[in-house]
Order: sequence, then C-alpha cells, then structure tokens
Amino acid sequence: MPNFPADIFTEATDVDPDTLANLGPLRRLAGGWEARKGVDLNPKAGGPERREFIEHIEFEPIDPQANGPQLFYGLRYHIHITTLEEDITFHDQVGYWLWEPATGLVLQTVTIPRGQVAIAAGNATPDTNQIIVTAERGQTEYGICSTAFLEYAFRTDSYRMAITFHPEGSWSYVIDTMLTVHGRTEPFAHRDENTLVRVSDPIPNPWAQIIASKKARGEQS
Repeated sequence: MPNFPADIFTEATDVDPDTLANLGPLRRLAGGWEARKGVDLNPKAGGPERREFIEHIEFEPIDPQANGPQLFYGLRYHIHITTLEEDITFHDQVGYWLWEPATGLVLQTVTIPRGQVAIAAGNATPDTNQIIVTAERGQTEYGICSTAFLEYAFRTDSYRMAITFHPEGSWSYVIDTMLTVHGRTEPFAHRDENTLVRVSDPIPNPWAQIIASKKARGEQS
C-alpha cells in the first residue's frame, strides 16, 4: 500500500498555475507531432499483418488537477492515424498523460472508440530520456477494461508503452500488447512503433492564459 496521507480531503493552496513549467518528463511531449512511417503488426485470419501508417498527435496542457492532497499536471491528447491505402481512420485514441511531481508517478489513460479503456502507470524522474507505463487486465488500479466482444474475440491481457526522447527533439514509442485471440492457442504479441517530429508548439493551459491576460492588462490575479 502506498504511503498515502491521513488527510485525504485538504487540497494544496500554493499550486503553480503554469502546467508547462511543471510537467516533468512530459514537458517534451507538449505540442503537435507527425510521422509517416509508423509500423503496426496485428492479427488477421490468415496470419499477422504488417501495416505502415501516418500518425498525427496533439498534446494540450490542462489545468492542474487535484484528488485532495494529490496533485497532477498533465496533457490531454488525441491520436489520429490513417494509412496510404485507405481514407478511413485506421486508429483514433484520446486520453491524458499525467505527472505527479511529489512522487514521480506517470499515468496514461487510453480510450479507443471500439469499446476499450485503460490506465497505465509508471515512475520517472523529471529529466529522464525514457518513460515506461504498463497496465494489466484484471487490475482495479492500473488495468484494462473492454467490451464483451473484445473480451471474447481479442482479449487484451497486458499493455506496455515505452517512450524514448531523442537529442534532436524527436521522440519514439514502442507499444506492446499481449492478446488472446479466440480459437488460437498461443498469445499474439501486437506491436506498434513510430518516431514523431514536432509540427507545432504547445499553447499554455487555460488558467495560465487567464493569468497572462490579466497581467497584460495590469490586473491582479
């Protein structure tokens, strides 16, 4: 059991409104990113299929979030993926990346519009060059929840995402999910990987924008 405080209600009063200044290792993700050579390996009836994809990700700073004394700074994200062969969306995903400065906890929430959600967790330092988060089916804290059909046909047993930041400013990820496919005796190792480059800078979180606007007009925060 983590060392949680006895007082679970009182929130911090000295919260810095500037999310970009308090994102720790997530700071380098803020903004817009693109890549055109992503690789996806997924199960099909005739065997594994390898597809290349085009990916766009937006990470938007959000205002600080509190669970009583627990304080998170974070990014809201949207992933949109297409392929060269098809006009239809290949993958769509939304969620949050969260950083708890007091403990080094990193969280990723995952929501995809095929009926699946997850919360993956890891730990990191503010200056790390790699972030790893994991989730497992059946866990009530950092777990995976799917529709009845996905549980029956393509059950996700584990999820692992590793992000690596590169010196020139790009970053890469490798996502490994272990699937139990209906009718197959062996688990299927599903992998996605890509390297993204920046296409836009981040916009400050709403609270920080309000304070900056007031200062520009000579008003008190």
